Amino acid sequence: MTEIALVTGGTRGIGAAIAVALKAQGWEVASIYHGNDKAAEQFSRETGISVFRWDVADEGACREGVAAVEAQLGPISVLVNNAGITRDGMFHRMSWTQWREVLATNLDSMFAMTRAVIEGMRERGFGRIINISSINGQKGQVGQVNYSAAKAGVIGFTKALAQENAARGITVNAVCPGYVDTEMVAAVREEVRAAIIAGIPVGRLGAPQEVADAVSYLASPRAGFCTGSVLTLNGGQYIANG
Repeated sequence: MTEIALVTGGTRGIGAAIAVALKAQGWEVASIYHGNDKAAEQFSRETGISVFRWDVADEGACREGVAAVEAQLGPISVLVNNAGITRDGMFHRMSWTQWREVLATNLDSMFAMTRAVIEGMRERGFGRIINISSINGQKGQVGQVNYSAAKAGVIGFTKALAQENAARGITVNAVCPGYVDTEMVAAVREEVRAAIIAGIPVGRLGAPQEVADAVSYLASPRAGFCTGSVLTLNGGQYIANG
């Protein structure tokens, strides 16, 4: 039976790199996206990876989407919760909409997507759940109270879920990237980009492939004893305790 890996936010940036790396590892991959049809179609055409469109903040859409993926490809053994958005602003000016949109996409999606696959994983006695958090979920960031709160929540979600499912052959881990060379970072002003790099001890941005390599390991059979872990990939910008 073909083993299926599902990656949310999986057609651009870090998510696209993760999807390609998992395919290279031998998984049949389904990449989920929400808004950019053109980018998704190009990604699928270039990689041969199946793409599906739904809103990961919508619990019903997640249930229906997962059912559609499993009907087409087979049972999902690996879930990578990567989808995320930013709606930055200082908290004293932040709107309820800015708060809720980020919490819904970045944190509520953890429940919606994982709830849709967890029972099947438990029945089959195997699963890999890998949640993409952020350096700013560990240390906080000015102008990102909403994003930092959501990404910190991802870490707590990971640690609790890992304990609940360890005896059923399911590992749950989080990866916290720092600043990675994606379209989002490339779009910032040159002086801001230079300031970001100046604050990274290794002297450069991370590469999407470096995050993807970490996810590939956590998805592999070699990582069966690794669960409830939070892996930092930030070039030494923030040294987490434990």
